[in-house]
Amino acid sequence: MKQRKHGPCELCERERALTFHHLIPKRVHSNKWFKKRFDRMQMASGIEVCRDCHGAVHKFATHKELGRDLNTREKLLEHPEIGKFVAWIGRRDIGRVKTRKN
Repeated sequence: MKQRKHGPCELCERERALTFHHLIPKRVHSNKWFKKRFDRMQMASGIEVCRDCHGAVHKFATHKELGRDLNTREKLLEHPEIGKFVAWIGRRDIGRVKTRKN
């Protein structure tokens, strides 16, 4: 997971270092089923998410499930486990100020 920038996660909305999540995982791009149904632009589309949310997305769904059934932000948030995780992690930082210890 390559870090791209810092900003609000498109799932939990926390300010974090962000990684790019392909909505149709790169591992399935060569699969005939996906090639028939999605063009290059759709295959390349994605969202910027924090590492916590990115890990949860891949923990709760296979690459094929992500590409076939969970290929939008809205569908990811509707998934029972992913949605529950995102709601939980989004509440973790409320009212908390992070400080870096040297």
